[in-house]
Amino acid sequence: MKIAMIGTGYVGLVSGVCFAEFGFQVTCVDKNPAIIERLQAGEVTIYEPGLDELLVRNARDGRLIFTTDLVPTVADADVIFIAVGTPSRRGDGEADLQYIYAAADEIAAAMKPGAVIVIKSTVVVGTNADVRARIAKARPDVQFSMVSNPEFLREGSAVEDFLRPDRVVVGVHDEAGSAAMKRVYRPLYLRETPMIVTTLENAEIIKYAANAYLAMKVTFINEVADLCEKAGGNVQDVARAIGMDNRIGSKFLHAGPGFGGSCFPKDTRAYAATGRKLEAPQTLIEQVVTVNELRKHSMAQRVIEAAQKSGVTTVAVLGIAFKPNTDDIRESPALDIIPALQKAGLTVRAHDPEARGAAEQVLPEVTWYKSAYEAVEGAGITLLLTEWNVYRALDLKRVATLMSGNILFDLRNVYSGTDIEGTGLDYRSVGRPLVGKRG
Repeated sequence: MKIAMIGTGYVGLVSGVCFAEFGFQVTCVDKNPAIIERLQAGEVTIYEPGLDELLVRNARDGRLIFTTDLVPTVADADVIFIAVGTPSRRGDGEADLQYIYAAADEIAAAMKPGAVIVIKSTVVVGTNADVRARIAKARPDVQFSMVSNPEFLREGSAVEDFLRPDRVVVGVHDEAGSAAMKRVYRPLYLRETPMIVTTLENAEIIKYAANAYLAMKVTFINEVADLCEKAGGNVQDVARAIGMDNRIGSKFLHAGPGFGGSCFPKDTRAYAATGRKLEAPQTLIEQVVTVNELRKHSMAQRVIEAAQKSGVTTVAVLGIAFKPNTDDIRESPALDIIPALQKAGLTVRAHDPEARGAAEQVLPEVTWYKSAYEAVEGAGITLLLTEWNVYRALDLKRVATLMSGNILFDLRNVYSGTDIEGTGLDYRSVGRPLVGKRG
């Protein structure tokens, strides 16, 4: 079986490399020649732990090819995955499907009879049916199967998620598509991974509903953190206790500055927009979107107010990526918080282990440093925004000595009161009592 992967972004590259690791012949296609040249040279274009090793090995063994030439790739493929971007559309928040339709048109012109076309990109309900009708109109003489196969990859652990998933969701229109996907994912059967075979529409809704629910959990615990701060509680104790309830679960109950990334913000907006469009309002998720935006603003205001009260003019920001183990800065809280600090007249120094390259393009007037210690030197406030491992065991006495002030905002609750004792830091976390010397 030959697989074509259209798009070498986050989803396409991880999926293509992992399918090759399963033993399939995979050709990944991208229109950007610079990206293809880097991939052909064995250089991964995203930071994802473990991906580089798999890419090099499978390319070396001849199972993984990268090209800009879509036509011959599609013409020879048995299964064609569409893994192009579906960004939020300006104005209404709906998913922008122009890249999906463009890929479908090119595939229709080149595919062979019996091809299985799989949309792996996150698309709103009805998209697979629309694409199927579009391709059938363009090639009424060619039989093909349409499949929806949404991804559930977490950035920073995507390889592990692909090779050892909780479940595989497959929406199909016919038995041929179902049989092809069972063959594609057969290597997972040895691990007894459950495959959910359902309709095209159900698969589309499953993806959005899953992400919307997780985003709602994050937003819920952030509001609980606000309550804890007012009432003198500790959100970590509360989260630990309610997470022990199997009906709730402990994952995604970590208070912080709001969710970001390539999925939750975009998918919650699209899910809410779909509800409005189909006259089935998703009011809970509408509120999640609103609260999350307000959350990032309120975190920035905390820092600004502390700076104004203490006369601080410089803030060191540790962590720009929206989460650790990725260089992805899309909709990271840092992209809202840092401009707000700058607008308030504060100078920003920054460090991130992997995201500096991308961040420099969108965060002007930020001074970048090679280490966390260099970044905090001379800063009146240090703001920990991303819980990279490199920030989890900082020498806090050294941090306090290097800083011109003493305020440490830990918006990921990395440290505890015990860690702060004897450092002289004025430590402020999320949803927990204040600790340390007041500035």
